[in-house]
Amino acid sequence: MSRWEPNARGRLEQAALELYSERGYEQTTVAEIAKRAGLTERTFFRHFADKREVLFAGAGSLEELLVATAAEVPDAAAPIDAVAAALEAAAAAAFRERHAHARKRQAVIVANAELRERELIKLASLSAALADTLRGRGVGEPAASLAAEAGVAVFKVAFGRWVEETNQRDLPHLIRESLAELKAVTAGT
Repeated sequence: MSRWEPNARGRLEQAALELYSERGYEQTTVAEIAKRAGLTERTFFRHFADKREVLFAGAGSLEELLVATAAEVPDAAAPIDAVAAALEAAAAAAFRERHAHARKRQAVIVANAELRERELIKLASLSAALADTLRGRGVGEPAASLAAEAGVAVFKVAFGRWVEETNQRDLPHLIRESLAELKAVTAGT
């Protein structure tokens, strides 16, 4: 097996997604993923703790980007607008040119309860990080937690629309639309 070719992590992610789509998550083994990628199981475990994490590998980077962006928003911005700015920036950076990948990944996650649970845990972690960032900006409770949770809900709705759409409107646009809808709903209009 060719262990020394470049981009082992990316090849493992691609192989896993292909196999999960073809055979299903539960029916796919780490050995099969490594073989498809032309790597060893040992190499797989250097990059990922388990076969679930192949689908969630970018969560840490996404969280760092969200937190950094929310922290840089001008102090005059409302908490929900700071969260929205962070979500839009992260969506533009992390999901650009990845629509097909995101659709395939989401289909795998939706088809498996264990993966749906992992997705919810990752989203809860994003919400907690955003709430901490808002508190660091001087936003009190419960406003910080509410803005962070609402922001994650906006992201979930926008992301769901984005992966389902075939016309491929960009994700930041859908985040703005979803936030506007949330504001309209809460304003009673």
